[in-house]
Amino acid sequence: MTSKFPLATATWDQKEIDAMQKVITSGNFTMGENVKLFERKFSKYIGSQNSVMVNSGSSANLLMIAALFYTKNPKLKLKRGDEVIVPAVSWSTTYYPLYQYGLKIKFVDINLETLNYDLVQLESAITNKTRVVLAVNLLGNSNDFDCINKYLKGKNIILLEDNCESMGATFNDKKTGTFGVMGTFSSFYSHHISTMEGGIIVTDNEELNQILISLRSHGWTRDLPDKNLICDSKSDDLLEESFRFILPGYNVRPLELEGALGVEQVKKLPMIISERRKNAKLFKETLSNHPDLLIQKEVGKSSWFGFSIIIKPSSSLTRKELVVKLRHLGFELRPIVTGNFLKNEVIKFFNHEVHNSLKNAEYLDKNGLFIGNHHYPMPDAFKALLKI
Repeated sequence: MTSKFPLATATWDQKEIDAMQKVITSGNFTMGENVKLFERKFSKYIGSQNSVMVNSGSSANLLMIAALFYTKNPKLKLKRGDEVIVPAVSWSTTYYPLYQYGLKIKFVDINLETLNYDLVQLESAITNKTRVVLAVNLLGNSNDFDCINKYLKGKNIILLEDNCESMGATFNDKKTGTFGVMGTFSSFYSHHISTMEGGIIVTDNEELNQILISLRSHGWTRDLPDKNLICDSKSDDLLEESFRFILPGYNVRPLELEGALGVEQVKKLPMIISERRKNAKLFKETLSNHPDLLIQKEVGKSSWFGFSIIIKPSSSLTRKELVVKLRHLGFELRPIVTGNFLKNEVIKFFNHEVHNSLKNAEYLDKNGLFIGNHHYPMPDAFKALLKI
């Protein structure tokens, strides 16, 4: 059944079709010049020295964590058992690499208005055991990085960002994803731009950039500079160097088709973010004073991935009733990401602890949902919301 107001719609036009056709005609499908061009253009847009494209945002999170196990920099190097603080509401692949690399996961509650860290809980969760704070910018909304950096000042703690839902968001005129040592992005179909599947890791640290490049392709040296920060130098014998493996890597390379799509999509990003923000203005005007519903409080300038709706604690409305109303009006719905992630059976495999309580994450889990936002005007959706 097709929804009148879907969660996601295509951002492609003939330019993307032509870009793919050009790659198909060339016969060069594996990662190549289009991927490199997209990486350069994305770096320029986002304000980072380096971008590494991979096959998904999930893989971007995996390589971001993996890279910290192979750096030579003692201030950035992680080991198994190190503690990583995470919010209790995020996508599954925020957490899985932490488990896969044997890290201790400490879950912290979220703020019911911003949907990001409860900053009071975050501050109290940080101890001398903490090695990483992983900030997740949820549904397009930035964390308060002034506050987070104040908590981390003078401490040997690494700041990372999962920015897969917040491409184009800013805080103090700086793009989210660039506040940490590394930041990750997704270009999956339902996200701000689409390369079918795709992800990007950005960093200003050149050693980490080269580690990411090697890890992306089997852990070999082939894509590294002749003089590099991992193996020092490469052999002049190209045959010898072709299959030289220096890190226990993966094959998470993107396709050349995806790179070509990215080149066209990044050109549209300013327009896409602008239109999403225009829709958000109308959304806030429609629901900001609703007696039963709470909407996301913007921090900085959100890129508004979607529109969250949470039933206020004072309301007698149930989520089941709200779902019926919204579906009747033609809205496609989803939970707010995974809700409280700790409800999932997979948690039994994690080495983890919960800091204090997760009352807001639990409340969101039972009383929240989100609807879609798009790159085009959607006044009919906001007129429909007035009927709730």
